[in-house]
Amino acid sequence: MYLKHLQSGDLVEVLDLASLFDPFRGEVAGRYHAGEEMQDAVAFKKSDLVFPSAEPLPRCWTDPRYKEKGLR
Repeated sequence: MYLKHLQSGDLVEVLDLASLFDPFRGEVAGRYHAGEEMQDAVAFKKSDLVFPSAEPLPRCWTDPRYKEKGLR
C-alpha cells in the first residue's frame, strides 16, 4: 500500500500492513517510492502519513481508544 508523507509529499510504500492497521503502534516500516533506486526501509510516524488523496488515516488505525470516543 502506498501513502503520502506529509512533509515531503513523496509516496511511501508501507512494508508492514499489520502494523499500519494496529492502533497501538505509532510507527510503520516503509520506504520512499522516489528515484530510480529502491530506497532503504525506515520507520514513519503514522501521524506523518495520509492517503495519496490527502485524506487522513482512519482513526481506528491510529487511536487505540477510538471506540470510547464514539460512545460519549
